[in-house]
Amino acid sequence: MVLFKRKPVQFLPQPGIRDDNEEVWFIPITNEVFMDYDSYLQRMDFYKQRKFSCEITGHSLMNFFDALKSEDFKQDFYPGEAVTIFVNDGNRLSGVVRDKTKFPAIVRQDGTLERRAFSRYFVKLIDRPQEEALVDDEHIVRDRKAFTKQMLRSFIKNTVTREAWTGAPWLVKPNVAQEYRISTEIPPHLQYGSRAAEKKANATTKKGEHDGLHTFWAASRGLPELKPAPKGQKHKMSAEEMAIRQHEQFMEYQRSLQGNPEFLNGAGPMMVPHLDQQHHVHYMPHPVSADLGYYTQIGPQHPHTIPYAPVAPPMVQVVAEQRLPPPPPPPPPPPKYPIEDMDIAPERDSERPLLQFMSSRKSKKATKNDYSIKMESIGLLLETWTTLNVYCEVFQLDSFTFDDFVEAMSMQSPDECELLVEIHCSVLKRLVNGENDQNGSIQISLPDFPQEDDDEEDGSDESSEAKSPTPEPEETFRRTTRSSLAKQASPPRSRSESADVKVHRADEMFTEYTWLQRLRKRDFKDGGWQMILVGLLHQLSMKPQLQTDCDRILEFLAPLDAEPTQETVQDQYADMNINLRVKALQIITILTLETKTMKLYLEQSAAQMTEYRKEKIDYQRARKIHIEELRKLHDDRKILAPEQKSPTPPPELKRDINGDANMPPEIDDSEAPDSEDGEPLPSRSLRRATDRALERKRKREEEQERKERAEAAKQSKGMKAYQKVLKRIEDEQKKIRDQEDQIAEMDLKLRQTDRPRMRALGRDRFWNRYFWFERNAMPFEGSADSSTADAGYANGRLWIQGPDIMEREGYIDVPQLQQENYRKNFGLTPLQRKEREEGSTCVYNAYEWGFYDDPEALDQLIGWLDPRGMRELKLRKELQAQREFIINYMERRKAHLSEREAEVETAPPKRMATRRKEHVDEEQPSCLRWKNETALREIGCKHSDGLPPPKGRNRGKKGATTIKAKDEGARTRLTNRQGKPLTRQGGRYPW
Repeated sequence: MVLFKRKPVQFLPQPGIRDDNEEVWFIPITNEVFMDYDSYLQRMDFYKQRKFSCEITGHSLMNFFDALKSEDFKQDFYPGEAVTIFVNDGNRLSGVVRDKTKFPAIVRQDGTLERRAFSRYFVKLIDRPQEEALVDDEHIVRDRKAFTKQMLRSFIKNTVTREAWTGAPWLVKPNVAQEYRISTEIPPHLQYGSRAAEKKANATTKKGEHDGLHTFWAASRGLPELKPAPKGQKHKMSAEEMAIRQHEQFMEYQRSLQGNPEFLNGAGPMMVPHLDQQHHVHYMPHPVSADLGYYTQIGPQHPHTIPYAPVAPPMVQVVAEQRLPPPPPPPPPPPKYPIEDMDIAPERDSERPLLQFMSSRKSKKATKNDYSIKMESIGLLLETWTTLNVYCEVFQLDSFTFDDFVEAMSMQSPDECELLVEIHCSVLKRLVNGENDQNGSIQISLPDFPQEDDDEEDGSDESSEAKSPTPEPEETFRRTTRSSLAKQASPPRSRSESADVKVHRADEMFTEYTWLQRLRKRDFKDGGWQMILVGLLHQLSMKPQLQTDCDRILEFLAPLDAEPTQETVQDQYADMNINLRVKALQIITILTLETKTMKLYLEQSAAQMTEYRKEKIDYQRARKIHIEELRKLHDDRKILAPEQKSPTPPPELKRDINGDANMPPEIDDSEAPDSEDGEPLPSRSLRRATDRALERKRKREEEQERKERAEAAKQSKGMKAYQKVLKRIEDEQKKIRDQEDQIAEMDLKLRQTDRPRMRALGRDRFWNRYFWFERNAMPFEGSADSSTADAGYANGRLWIQGPDIMEREGYIDVPQLQQENYRKNFGLTPLQRKEREEGSTCVYNAYEWGFYDDPEALDQLIGWLDPRGMRELKLRKELQAQREFIINYMERRKAHLSEREAEVETAPPKRMATRRKEHVDEEQPSCLRWKNETALREIGCKHSDGLPPPKGRNRGKKGATTIKAKDEGARTRLTNRQGKPLTRQGGRYPW
């Protein structure tokens, strides 16, 4: 199969040719037909790109035709190749091709094919050495699962790991060990401490075997053992280390005694140097030990020999009688960080900064924006808001802030809030096409309602049962409640409804005008979209996993004690709380991910990300080349740099040294004698001395000028080259900055295009997840052309989600034995540690969410994270990398909310009437300022207006007027080749 960007090549469909005499262009290999020459050339240019690859051979950088030829190798086998054959009984046998015969095709005279070309192979079977098989092309395949060294290397790399010390054992990775239940506990003899102690003991033993006897002889003769002095600063041994060293020396001494037993028996004479006969030797008895029962009385046997028996110190006798306990095991090596976060000892005063909550159950005090939100609804709000903003191009919606979204979902009059209405209408439009688009095809899979035949059979059964004796009918209405009266007045129910208690009347609202017909016609006004929502949820309730949630919503929208009309649904939705609203919206929003439109959008996003990655790699390569060139230029600059001259004294310093050039040196008046009249006497003229000083200064200046001219003439040629190098250095630095800007832009585009994944910043020691939602495939401040872009932020909060139930079972809710071990090591259980360190704002499960919206709390959180733990080390790095962005948009959110509160406080009293139609009430909620200008630009109307106007001169006239009135004086929008406005990714997809 020929691949283009790792995907199979899709051939164009055959166009409809009305006239057989019409001129067309044809590509024989692909059987593609083109009605115009330009399309044919464009397709041929596409096929001639060297961007195709062969799936079978793995060859790449080929054009389409070469890759197609390479595909022929799939059905061609050669002698010596390992293959798999199919025999008549259906078994698969492995073998090796021994011989091959090719038969050409036979063509009749009229050009028709009588027999196609084929091949036959003699295959030597591996399991049956004495047998061979003769097979054709249809019964032989290539074995693609051959075991290779690369497969083994990949298997080892993906399944095991080891620590970074010599001789460390291989350990199965935690995920594989958990899946196959493999123990990852290291045996004691393979641990680092045991291996290090074993190596040290072996080294000491070898040293004692070679040097123990020599050391003892040297010690007995009083010869000191010379060792090289240690280099560097002396290490002061502790008492424990000193005791271990003394014990090792004693054990070495014991091994020396055991190696030569004659030292203890005293039987071996020891030769001493020749003694002069004039010297006399005196021998005295010396008691060794009363326990041993002998004296070392040595008499003169030879004038030149002395019987020698070494005297053991008393300590030896004590050790011999009282065996010393074995040496303590060496202390365990210090832990190599990072390690598991829960294995780090807790600190006494370590407490995470207090969280804030949107849920009224967790809030400490009532706030102005208290919408009575349940804790389990926070995750649904965040999920839905993120999906709508990330895929706002598919939904054709302006971006909006999370605060506006929560405010809109809690509006008591939903029809007045354009944001709430446009969200629901745009999501519903993605599920079913309009009646003019593919005949209103359904884009999602919907469950079926129960069959009518089953209902009739149930009805007949019920009628037959009714004929049998039954209790009196009054027992049915024993409790006279509104629900019982509604059941009495309701028509007969189907089997599914009679089996379970009926909780709503949604099925009675769509007898003639179904919700699908209403949605195809885009009948959204006057409660139309609420009716569509009821019908969709009613059909989705046929799914077991959605039945409970859908019935709970339908029980409120279509109650049993109200008429099943459109007005009822409209009024009930206005009274419905935010928890049911967001659940209904989340259900239908998740359905849009199944549509072909969304899947195509994700595929195009993945292809766009591949292009961005390639461009980023090109910029990185170019930057690397410029950096290398800049390094060479710096080397040339150092060579061509002129010699640095000695700094000349400043003019003030020259003036102090040489005096004023224009004035003669003055004489101190205090030293001149005075006349009798008090006037100074006339002094002698110093004209000749002044002339000589000026002459010397002039000569010095001329000499300095002459030297400078000579130096300039000498360096003029080199200076030009030096200036040229400096100019090139500046150019290279500018190019590097440009490449870095391009790389940063590619990173921004990659972040905004990475839509399929919702990435968390990381997890802390208690497996709480941290989210900054602006980081996921959306601009930090929202779309720049949004109607509420002046807010300057999108969410503006750092969100924290509690641990999942599976994570709690393995790390927080551990078995009793592990709790006791943890309590023994750290003085408390994991759950107690979580409650103590998280304080009063502890989150226990994944349904609980808290947030930080204060920069000071964010800094305290970063300081609370321990970099010695594996999870918190990664989380800390991510928070430090994103800190400036998070703080910036936290402050923007605070400034925007403060500005709104100030506007409300300082707003003048609301007038009863005003002439200006465009008057805006300053006290209105912030969500009412949102307008869906994206839909006005692209389809010419809002989603709630129904079907877009027909194509023509009048389409989009109203929308164009609105945009002109609002964006008058704005800059001209850029368009792509198709004339559509560029989006934040550089293009608009044709939905």
